[in-house]
Amino acid sequence: DTLAQVAADLQRLYQVQAKKLLIDRHPGYGYRRYARDSGLPLTEIWHHHAHASALASEFPEVKEWIAFAWDGVGLGEDRTLWGGEAFTGAPGRWQRAASFRPFRLPGGDKAGREPWRAAAALLWESGQSAPFAPEPLQRAWSQGINSPASSSVGRLFDAAAALSGVCTHASFEGEGPMRLEAIADVAAGDAVALPLERDPAGIWRSDWAPLLPMLTDIARPQATRAANFHLSLAQALVEQARQLRAQTGIRSVGLSGGVFQNRLLAESAIDRLRAAGFAVHLPQRLPVNDAGLSFGQAIEFLHA
Repeated sequence: DTLAQVAADLQRLYQVQAKKLLIDRHPGYGYRRYARDSGLPLTEIWHHHAHASALASEFPEVKEWIAFAWDGVGLGEDRTLWGGEAFTGAPGRWQRAASFRPFRLPGGDKAGREPWRAAAALLWESGQSAPFAPEPLQRAWSQGINSPASSSVGRLFDAAAALSGVCTHASFEGEGPMRLEAIADVAAGDAVALPLERDPAGIWRSDWAPLLPMLTDIARPQATRAANFHLSLAQALVEQARQLRAQTGIRSVGLSGGVFQNRLLAESAIDRLRAAGFAVHLPQRLPVNDAGLSFGQAIEFLHA
């Protein structure tokens, strides 16, 4: 009801009348009732395409992109929860080209507020035990009950925060990654090499598994483990970009999605990309997170 009232007020205030609605493809968002009841034509836009298009709109001189869209979660074209994607192309014709090894999140959306769930997911996926997780949850996870597959870098950050003992329960989504960034001692950090291989669908995937021994090593200071995690993801991003440049010849890289609000990760990735010969772009006028998403939806629609 509030959404309907705000939509009516804004149209009256700005003296415009909506003729079409652009919405995210995720079927579970609450505004779908309003969209359906409006009677207006609807166009659905993929979440991470909108992120990439919002970024691309700021740099019209770039015709071909390697665009990274790293965030919490958004519905992907294969109906799994994406969040660690790299695309090649441009608005209206994005092609998924790289991602991360997927893992199944026990409890689904609850993982955003309970980072220990993402930590358990990584341990279980790699054949290890998670003593801190309830046994019934592990049984449900092993049977695929309420455990959607995800490639989310945001959830990898949650897992890292929990495994390193920085944050197991969050009062808001993103608290774990923020705490992890805050304690990181970059001077003491070093990147862990993450294997990068193509899956049967031709998607380059970085494997997070080598991070687990480092994150759970209590002999290392938390600040060092936090730094290692950030630098490892930055290096994994560069390795993906190198492979995609070799495939396509594209040298322009864009960073989009809420994960790149993390200054340490963004600056580390930008420095390494530039050293590798890439032209790097970060949004200047639009928020890098979901606050820029609606603009990206409009750009994606205009190029469809």
